[in-house]
Amino acid sequence: MNYLLSNVMKYKAIARALARMFLVIGFLFLTACGEEKEECAFVPETTAIVIDLEFESLRNELIDISSKDQLASLLNKHKGLRDNFFRRDQYPSDSAFVNELYRRFTNPHIDTLLIEVEQVFGDESDLKKEFEEAFKNLKYYYPEARIPKIETVISGLDNDMFVSDSLIIVSLDYFLGTGAKYRPAMYDYLLRQYGKVNIVPSCMMIFGIDNQFNATNEKDKTALADMITYGKSFYFAKQMMPCVPDSIFIWYTAEEMRGARKNQDLIWARFIEDKLLYSTSRVLKQKYLGDRPKTAEVGPECPGRIGQWVGWQIVKEYMETAPDVSLPKLMSTENADRIFKESKYKPERR
Repeated sequence: MNYLLSNVMKYKAIARALARMFLVIGFLFLTACGEEKEECAFVPETTAIVIDLEFESLRNELIDISSKDQLASLLNKHKGLRDNFFRRDQYPSDSAFVNELYRRFTNPHIDTLLIEVEQVFGDESDLKKEFEEAFKNLKYYYPEARIPKIETVISGLDNDMFVSDSLIIVSLDYFLGTGAKYRPAMYDYLLRQYGKVNIVPSCMMIFGIDNQFNATNEKDKTALADMITYGKSFYFAKQMMPCVPDSIFIWYTAEEMRGARKNQDLIWARFIEDKLLYSTSRVLKQKYLGDRPKTAEVGPECPGRIGQWVGWQIVKEYMETAPDVSLPKLMSTENADRIFKESKYKPERR
């Protein structure tokens, strides 16, 4: 009996090892054989929707500051910028706060940022138009939604953005992209989110994750609940900007997107093997849903946050199987397990 049991255990170990090997091989043999043509999501008819978007560029006002009194006056006029974006409460006094910002905005290097911001963003009319289109779509689905004021600034790479239901502040120098002389100090896989094309999608993602729109069961601490919460936020953002490629929202390269789509069955197999879905382990959730360059547990070419991406696919499948469910109805559904089970998501081996 002991001999038989030891052999059974040995063969199970071999089977697990082979499964892992096939997962790795699946990603090692990814091919970059042409771009998949991505279709737009549903594009709502918003011609009759009129919004009065308040859009104010403060980039030149900050750069043109000539005295500390002038800076203090500007900050007192824009209290959201002062308190939420530049974080006044982190300084011991008003004078220390103003002195630090004055030193920053009178530094000669700030001119380089201004020049590059002007080259990338011009008069910011394109950015304003993107916000207008996204918020018109928001009004289509949520007629009572509040449209926040938009303020754009140069921060000296101090902060990227602040988003609330009444105010959005964007630091344009954070979003200059790969050609910028100065970039935020972070890893390359995180820098992908900081290009001009990422600004409005990122704002819509933040709206989509907020409980103002995205209802969640706070008692459900499973990985599946987190996956569905992220999936709903991605789905929400895509409806606000239906023709923006999925890769912009998830910050994947084109090759990573192809690999994730091609190998959904392998990814899913690993989730099942590790019993991820109903786990409440923070360590396990961080491995599959957290910001990492790769999800090595699946394979060396599997991108990070793969659990978030799978959550998005589950939500997509659910919405395809439930055509009568509106976006607001989806977003108000707290039961992640119900969304998962009704989606019937189970990618088949290709």
